[in-house]
Amino acid sequence: MGTWSIWHWLVVLVIVLLVFGTKKLRNIGADLGGAVRGFKEGMKESEPEKTGDEAPPQVTGRTIDAEVKDKQKA
Repeated sequence: MGTWSIWHWLVVLVIVLLVFGTKKLRNIGADLGGAVRGFKEGMKESEPEKTGDEAPPQVTGRTIDAEVKDKQKA
């Protein structure tokens, strides 16, 4: 009897409807949907647009060894 049955969930739903009312729940749902939609649009805008003209970076597997010398003020 550790799990909640459908009757428990129906009682919880009725209590929530009595406390908040259907109009307030509808407004909360619309606000939440708008927030999700805005988040998705923001994610699409942050992705760089890819065109077919760009070449992928060339990786040859070579290592270039070099030394850097500091310039000293004279």
